[in-house]
Amino acid sequence: MVAHQAQHTPLSDAEVDRIFRALADSTRRDIVRRTLTEEASISDLADRYEMSFAAVQKHITVLEGAGLVTKHRSGRERLIRGNPDALRKAQTLLNAYERLWQGRIDRLDALLAEDPPPP
Repeated sequence: MVAHQAQHTPLSDAEVDRIFRALADSTRRDIVRRTLTEEASISDLADRYEMSFAAVQKHITVLEGAGLVTKHRSGRERLIRGNPDALRKAQTLLNAYERLWQGRIDRLDALLAEDPPPP
């Protein structure tokens, strides 16, 4: 398990891997961005990209598997909605890494600022 807490729910290593793999693709990041501001049907999303409907569906499946989007039916359409909670979890993880990194930099700065021992 990852040693941080996000919304009081720890992320497993597998969840972290799924989230960051999903966000590693620019089309998937764009789908998340679009669906965070408003729901979109798979057809609407497919019309925005120069790829097949099936390819967009595969991207959505990856995002859904990572918890970054949800799908629900509205009549004959499948609507996609971004999940801000999953992004908050990813941000919490990145913030934890940043604090770790900043702590190491601060310790290095303190060591470098110490007076050198006399010869």
